[in-house]
Amino acid sequence: MFSLINKVAVITGGGSGIGKAIALLFAKQQATVHIIELNEEAGNAVADEIKKSGGTVFIHACNVADQKNVIAVFEKIGSVNVLVNNAGIAHVGKADTTFEEDFDRVMQVNVKGVYNCIHAVIPQLRKAGGGSIINMASIAAFVGIPDRFVYSVAKGAIAAMTLSVAKDYINENIRCNSISPARIHTPFVDGFLAKNYPGKEKEMFEKLSRTQPIGRMGTPEEVAHLTLYLCSDEASFITGCDYPIDGGFLKLNN
Repeated sequence: MFSLINKVAVITGGGSGIGKAIALLFAKQQATVHIIELNEEAGNAVADEIKKSGGTVFIHACNVADQKNVIAVFEKIGSVNVLVNNAGIAHVGKADTTFEEDFDRVMQVNVKGVYNCIHAVIPQLRKAGGGSIINMASIAAFVGIPDRFVYSVAKGAIAAMTLSVAKDYINENIRCNSISPARIHTPFVDGFLAKNYPGKEKEMFEKLSRTQPIGRMGTPEEVAHLTLYLCSDEASFITGCDYPIDGGFLKLNN
């Protein structure tokens, strides 16, 4: 079950965190993995790990916000079975403390970047006779998160985009779903705490962990396993859905 043998999978932002975990797991499940990564060094490090385990992987240095670059990469890859739109950036701020350049930068990567990849992958999914698209959304799309104004706006757009794509391509055997994590323990979290709470990293880590009713942050590997299921043939009856992976955050917080 959950084999990706003979499938070509493209993962954006596959050089670290959740994207890295997805790339490693997909390779383990025998997919041919293509990592699209702005940080080529990070992408190559993940590729080396996959190759040492006997997997097949290719790295494409690309800014997902650049449509011409994205289209060229997908034309080079050719037929695709799976796309995971994972690349994204964060921003801390309220509406009045988010400057225009910050707003534009987040929207360019987190919204236009996802659109660019979907725009470019549809012809390649058609060549394969259909496939699966996963968009990484967030619980921030559905509930107010303090100081995450533009990030929440962008993830709300991803939720809407997922439904639109699922509707438009359902008759072409192209499925589209989204995943909405709560706090996941990635290198970004550690960097955020070190920058904003020097000397209090452990205390703040525990505080952030407790915001999930389950009492801890999720792991990138847990998100990767959900992604694997939704991209596998076992999930062939699922499209147009969002899957929170949040330790009870959306439903159990009072």
